[in-house]
Amino acid sequence: MHAIHQRFEQLKQEGRMALMPFLMAGDPDLATTREVLLALQRGGADMVELGIPYSDPLADGPVIQAAASRALHAGTTPAKVMEMLSTLPDDFDLPLILFSYSNPLLNLGMQRFCEQAAGAGASGLVIPDLPLEEADRLSPIATQHGLDLVLLVAPTTPEARMARIAESSRGFTYLVSVTGVTGERAQMETRVEGLVQQLKQSSPVPVAVGFGISGPEQVKQVRRWGADGAIVGSALVKRMAAAGAANMASEAESFCRELREACH
Repeated sequence: MHAIHQRFEQLKQEGRMALMPFLMAGDPDLATTREVLLALQRGGADMVELGIPYSDPLADGPVIQAAASRALHAGTTPAKVMEMLSTLPDDFDLPLILFSYSNPLLNLGMQRFCEQAAGAGASGLVIPDLPLEEADRLSPIATQHGLDLVLLVAPTTPEARMARIAESSRGFTYLVSVTGVTGERAQMETRVEGLVQQLKQSSPVPVAVGFGISGPEQVKQVRRWGADGAIVGSALVKRMAAAGAANMASEAESFCRELREACH
């Protein structure tokens, strides 16, 4: 049984939703990323989505684009991210989902990328610009290495294709709550509730909502809509950047505790 599935099953028994923070690896450096990962575990995160910085992040808004730029300026590469992950202590047990665009994965090769990701302790992959047809190629390779390939659904995805994506996704289905890029939103779109239910009818795989969740109130709203997980990215990255490198880990832990309360 894969780590992501195990964690969702555990949370189901506990009667709460998964808290899934997003973090950009290497922002401002990989030593800080390592500290923040440990802080997120202390703060009550259930899984972590870890971004691998890329120079043309089409799905990301300005906050995460800036984080990726800082990470690239610091010399962060996929290989260095994998190396850092392999140094995490044995008691770090959060399932890690690597977020990468297609180019770094294809440049290295699907087989080698999955092998390195699994060797570094990752549990899953999110590739936002990978079409379903290419995902059908990558998914068996990921599965061979014990990785879940998580697929994304947008509000604009046609119903028939949405069902195909939900059936093909592993670990969970990532429901993008807005049409557009990542970033904080003052309010969640109410149609997301219907999309959550639609996905749940299409597949038994859990549904996690991301893009636009800025704080505990949106987490509560997503929970009421029946989602199995809430992914919080820009809000966390923004707060960490404002805190400065020396205080990033403590700020991440504090914000994670606030969000965790809303998951119950």
